[in-house]
Amino acid sequence: MTAATNVLASPRPAPAGPPPRVSRSRYSLARTLKYAGLIFFLVVVLIPVYVLLVTSFKGTGDADPSRAWALPQLWTLDNWATAWTALSPAILRSLAIVVPSSIISAFLGSLNGFVLARWSFRGADLVFTLILFGMFIPYQAVMIPLNQLVLNLGVPTGVPTLIMLHVVYGIPITTLIFRNYYMTVPHELIEAGRVDGAGMLRTYWSIVLPISIPSFVVVLIWQFTSAWNDFLFAVFFSSSQNGPVTVALNNLANGALLQNYGVSMAGALFASLPTLLVYIVLGKYFVGGLMSGSVKG
Repeated sequence: MTAATNVLASPRPAPAGPPPRVSRSRYSLARTLKYAGLIFFLVVVLIPVYVLLVTSFKGTGDADPSRAWALPQLWTLDNWATAWTALSPAILRSLAIVVPSSIISAFLGSLNGFVLARWSFRGADLVFTLILFGMFIPYQAVMIPLNQLVLNLGVPTGVPTLIMLHVVYGIPITTLIFRNYYMTVPHELIEAGRVDGAGMLRTYWSIVLPISIPSFVVVLIWQFTSAWNDFLFAVFFSSSQNGPVTVALNNLANGALLQNYGVSMAGALFASLPTLLVYIVLGKYFVGGLMSGSVKG
């Protein structure tokens, strides 16, 4: 009874006070500065887009560098029609180049990455290092021997040659991305496939490939953008009749003595639209694929 009385009579600890609060004015100032900085950088990034867009709607006399910031005096769609007529065949050829080259290089890089990451063999690190050398050799340094090699192989110039080149030169980066991705795959998954009697190809097709979608998204976006924006290979191994949109856009911008800036700007927007749509549609998957790796399945 005495103990119970003592417990009841013992003073209770005072409740902890509220946590210190950050001054509302300081918080509002920090948030304002953050959004102001974001808006500033957004404006800087969108300035070229604004110039491209407004110039594409200007007539020949209105599209002048001195009036680059001004809105069109007379809005017209003639520039867009002219640019589409000139670039539409090249856009289709670019699609014929980038789609198969991106898929083939991604698939080959996936196979290479799986073998180098999870099916070790003697000299695997050396092979991986030699593959990575392809990423650090400047393209300009190999143009002359590469041109001679393509001539000796007899590959037709234009779309076939550019597909082959983008596949070959895309293997190093795709191998690197997939190898790093497969290094994080739990080893127990591979061992379970071996216990069930699956060989290397069966393990890859049934176990590894289904969990590789995030890396495939990253690689396909990367390869699509690189191949679509390529100009160096296109200049050396194609012409205005069988080349991609980058060559056609260059010819459109330099094909007349009197520069038509409105047509050039409309053509630039047409040429950049596919990659822009790819990033808008698949941008979140691109970031998710880059960040994935710790948990699979």
